[in-house]
Amino acid sequence: MKRTNILIASLALILFTNVKVRAQIKLSDIFKKVTERSSTTTATGTPTTLEIGQGIKEALQIGVSAGADRLSAKDGFLGNLAVKILMPPEAQKVEKTLRSIGLNKLWDNVVLSLNRAAEDAATEAKPIFISAIKQMTIADATNILLGNNNAATDYFKRVTTSQLMQKFSPIVTTSLNKVNATKYYSDLTSQYNRLPLVKPVNTNLTEYVTQKAIDGLFIEVAKEELKIRGNLSSRSTTLLQKVFGYADRKKS
Repeated sequence: MKRTNILIASLALILFTNVKVRAQIKLSDIFKKVTERSSTTTATGTPTTLEIGQGIKEALQIGVSAGADRLSAKDGFLGNLAVKILMPPEAQKVEKTLRSIGLNKLWDNVVLSLNRAAEDAATEAKPIFISAIKQMTIADATNILLGNNNAATDYFKRVTTSQLMQKFSPIVTTSLNKVNATKYYSDLTSQYNRLPLVKPVNTNLTEYVTQKAIDGLFIEVAKEELKIRGNLSSRSTTLLQKVFGYADRKKS
């Protein structure tokens, strides 16, 4: 009798344990499905206007930071063919003449100096862009999200160009002097202008490099904008996935 009771108790314990385990498995499956459904809804639902504003600002801050950091690094301009600063067009016309009389090194020094000056100036770009992002309205953000592939870049051109010119110009002037670009360029053009029957070359080097540095920044910002619009892997957060996924659906 005693053995029978022990056997019945053991069977009951085994049965209870199995039921409990199955219940835990079912609850685990339900929780997993709910979590997945919640995650999917969060990433693919229609964003609120507040989320659009936050998403655009997050995306642009990532993009402009990456672009500015690349250009402000050593060889950020010089090593990037898309933004490398060459001599002013009127000076490029005299390159062959100057190289033919042995001024190769001088010419190369000027080109190097122009790009180093732009790289110095680019260090000041990020806070200007970030400030523009913070001041962006919900309407600005929505227009950028649903606009063309360079809508954000166009926005930055409109609201930051004047500030960038003011900020970059003294930095470029200081940098050009620091690396002797002004002297190199003056020596180069002076020697060319002394040649008979040539049209004198006169270029405001600071203005030229400042504008080229700003142009280069916008080229890099445009690259980052295109990346996050077209490359799903660049949408690194749920918010970015939701906001730009919504834009994809609206445009399709």
